[in-house]
Amino acid sequence: MGLVIVLFYLLPTTSTATTTLTYSQFLKAVDSHTVQTVTLASSGTASGKMTVAGRKGVPYSTVVPTQAGSALLSRLEKDHVAITATSPSPSLGSDVLTWMILLIPFVAIGWLWWRLSRGAMGQFQGAMGVGKARAKVFDAEHPQTTFADVAGYEGAKGEITEVVDFLRNPEKYRRAGAIVPRGVLMVGPPGTGKTLLARAVAGEAAVPFVSVVGSSFVEMFVGVGAARVRDLFGEARKIAPAIVFVDEIDAIGQRRSAAGSMVANDEREQTLNQLLSELDGFDPSEGIVVLAATNRPEVLDPALLRPGRFDRQVVIPLPTLAERTSILAVHCTTKTLGPDVDLSVVARGTPGFSGADLANLANEAAIVAVRDGREVLTAADFDESRDRILIGRREASNALLPEEKHAVAVHEAGHALVAALSEHADPVAKVTILPAGQALGVTEQLPLVERHLHGEDFLNDALAVRLGGRAAELVELGQGSTGAANDLSQATELATKMVREFGLSPALGPVGYPQGGSVFLGGGGAGLSSRPFAEATQALIDAEVSRILRSAEERATAVLTEHRTELLGLVDLLLEQETVDGGAVYALLNRPVPSNIGAGSGGGETIGPHREGARRVAAVGDKAAAITSPR
Repeated sequence: MGLVIVLFYLLPTTSTATTTLTYSQFLKAVDSHTVQTVTLASSGTASGKMTVAGRKGVPYSTVVPTQAGSALLSRLEKDHVAITATSPSPSLGSDVLTWMILLIPFVAIGWLWWRLSRGAMGQFQGAMGVGKARAKVFDAEHPQTTFADVAGYEGAKGEITEVVDFLRNPEKYRRAGAIVPRGVLMVGPPGTGKTLLARAVAGEAAVPFVSVVGSSFVEMFVGVGAARVRDLFGEARKIAPAIVFVDEIDAIGQRRSAAGSMVANDEREQTLNQLLSELDGFDPSEGIVVLAATNRPEVLDPALLRPGRFDRQVVIPLPTLAERTSILAVHCTTKTLGPDVDLSVVARGTPGFSGADLANLANEAAIVAVRDGREVLTAADFDESRDRILIGRREASNALLPEEKHAVAVHEAGHALVAALSEHADPVAKVTILPAGQALGVTEQLPLVERHLHGEDFLNDALAVRLGGRAAELVELGQGSTGAANDLSQATELATKMVREFGLSPALGPVGYPQGGSVFLGGGGAGLSSRPFAEATQALIDAEVSRILRSAEERATAVLTEHRTELLGLVDLLLEQETVDGGAVYALLNRPVPSNIGAGSGGGETIGPHREGARRVAAVGDKAAAITSPR
């Protein structure tokens, strides 16, 4: 509107320099024959061109009185002046204002319609491009991540390197009669570096690398998923040899419904069928290798996993001790470490951590250092960041009442003494009664070696350690508390697995009833099938679980009763220092400290498929008491 007002006032006056004459001057100029042309407007104005000081064509303007009438016209004709008359018309500013008033309502309605339809238009993505695959193509001439950035996993890198080498030098494989694997499926827990390995392939390969996410295939339109699969492999054929990486392939590769099933997704199955055809169909793709990643291999369709489609399945496990040390070194390259930081010691204190967890650990340690106004990271920073990840941040608002603090000290002292006095339990690394997160106290156990298998003696000692806090409360306080709630839950879960899955109950015998659930995501969840045993068997299972737990509690109670003096000594030490090192616990018991506790050595090469017992929290009122033993 401001622009319209400016145009209305300025446009009628914008013209070249014009000489303004009075009517008397105009008549004098006519009599002197210097007026060449005149244009008479109905508004009473006159303009034209005249000769001034020998210059012809000088514009002029004047106002003609209405009384001039025909006498003026006769005078102009007598002096041979070219006369022109104009009809009344609005100015340019008036025209612009009129058009603006007409168009503004339509523009406003169109803008409102566009705003309302933005959400719906986002779903369409254009009618002509709806079947285009949303893939990113990385040029091999600009590598960003290489295998040097991936610490450990030499076996997995070796298998993938063979695929890259085949695409670079296919002739030497053809001479031996070898055919390039059509697909490599990387499976493993979240955060272990599957996508990082794929990015490293993009950096190492001298061929184009096409990346796409499984969830980008299926949308609201029927047939879009299959069309995008066709377009993806069509684009890959144009730039072959090439590598196609499908992240989270379980989004489109889930097992198809059985015949007669009432639950089915035709669109998802159509997308999967097209993917199967592209991987190994009537017209096989030459020079195209498919890399895929998932942490749910149990839900994939068997037709997708057969040789000829995914010839290799590479398991990316949680890193071993040596690999954790290498991963920490990679993530600490941009950080300044103090002389007391030994990454092998830090790695030993993080069993069960994935690569992503270790990256978070290093970053949290840097944040702790910055919070203290330092740029150099110390061993205490890593220790505090590990506690922050496992149990939460320590808050001053979590201060305990004196009687609560004493109860927590008794509880944690019970866990620590039973662990230190059990032959097969993991050694005690640290005991603290400082509240953190939902935990009011923590007893940390760190294994000397990373075990492949756990024997029955280890499991029985683990149950005794879990129930050590409750046993200490019974021995010292004469009653239990809510602090053992989560300990009982964890112990019951372990005892149930011993009876149902591990066959460690003489009454039930060598029978296994696994719970089922995801392989790498943990949690178990609901079983993959209904309960495969009778009510009588369930009653026997319950009786055996109760027997095993009672036996473990009796063992813990007997140990603490026998060493009640040491129990009281550790309680006093915790109340005085709040945090006690594992070495002090063994010194209190006059026992030697396990050989490599706190050292960077350790045997074993792998751990279980997920972090078992990494955080065990028992509620005390609305707070919690925790025993932490990452395995």
